[in-house]
Amino acid sequence: MKFHFISFLVFISLIFLRYFSSRPVYKNGDFVRITSRVYSEPIVYDREQYLTLQGLKVYLPKYPEVGYGDEIIVTGTVNGDKLLKPKLVEIGIKKNILYNFRQKLISFYKFSLPEPYSSLIAGVTLGSKNMPQAFWQKLKSTGTAHIVVASGTNVTMLATFLVSSLTYWFNRKRAVFITLAGIFTYVIISGFDAPIIRAGIMGSIAFLAQNKGRVVNSWRILVYSALIMLLIKPIWITDLGFILSFVATMSLMLFQKKIDLKLKFVPNILREGLSTSLAAQIGVAPIIYATFGQFNILSPLINSLILWTIPYIMIFGAVGGIFGLVVALIGRLILFVLFPLTWYFVKVISIF
Repeated sequence: MKFHFISFLVFISLIFLRYFSSRPVYKNGDFVRITSRVYSEPIVYDREQYLTLQGLKVYLPKYPEVGYGDEIIVTGTVNGDKLLKPKLVEIGIKKNILYNFRQKLISFYKFSLPEPYSSLIAGVTLGSKNMPQAFWQKLKSTGTAHIVVASGTNVTMLATFLVSSLTYWFNRKRAVFITLAGIFTYVIISGFDAPIIRAGIMGSIAFLAQNKGRVVNSWRILVYSALIMLLIKPIWITDLGFILSFVATMSLMLFQKKIDLKLKFVPNILREGLSTSLAAQIGVAPIIYATFGQFNILSPLINSLILWTIPYIMIFGAVGGIFGLVVALIGRLILFVLFPLTWYFVKVISIF
């Protein structure tokens, strides 16, 4: 207990030191020139694209498109937390093999299926936010945008699949380390958004602890994951995605099982999604309302109606995409199997 308390204080001290020593100090009216790699895929709207650079919100013209992994130089005038009249001075496309693999998968989805079905599969499978603006607005207004971006669910499914498969061929210790490499690779491919990094760190700590035969304390893992992330990137403490990810996880740990017991009358196919959504909303609803001034009270119901489709969309989407890069026809046939599920997903959010 004493060790954990001391380590906690050390983490907090280092985070404060990192935050105040590394944060950019901007004043309103400052003209800045920002050189940065894009670590999270921009959200592309009909006429513009949105991304954050060094704590500033930047809205650039839609073309030329900025992609995840690009190195860019942007100039503009600081106004609060935004960059006014931003100008894309330079874009350097220096992507490694994982970035290229991600882009090839997304291109295959776009080529094989019409919108918004292709964007739905790309979002669920890889966390891509490059989708029609009308579809993105529907997702946000129904409280389901978190589903169509890579999250902890994706990491959990990937880790479970890898461990269960690899233990047939390797001893558990080796299987765990290969799984950790798989999680790390997926985090890179899907983008360095706070929710996916949080899930990757939590999963890695849990697997390493289990591998050493230690009892895993979920709350301790959650706290240490937050501390590690803030130590790496202190500016995340003001990031809404970071805050919502951890608050939602805490709410699930506190309330999900209790709510699930109260919903025994709900059919199994809907109960898990409903109890999960209700538990998460207890924590995130006040934050969303305070931030945006609105909240869809039907969000838990909508989530329960579509959450059961996500594992199938992710699994078949990943398999179809990988096969498609080798033999396009086989990949498309696999993706077409998903069409009823993607049609159902789009129809549900359109109704609500």
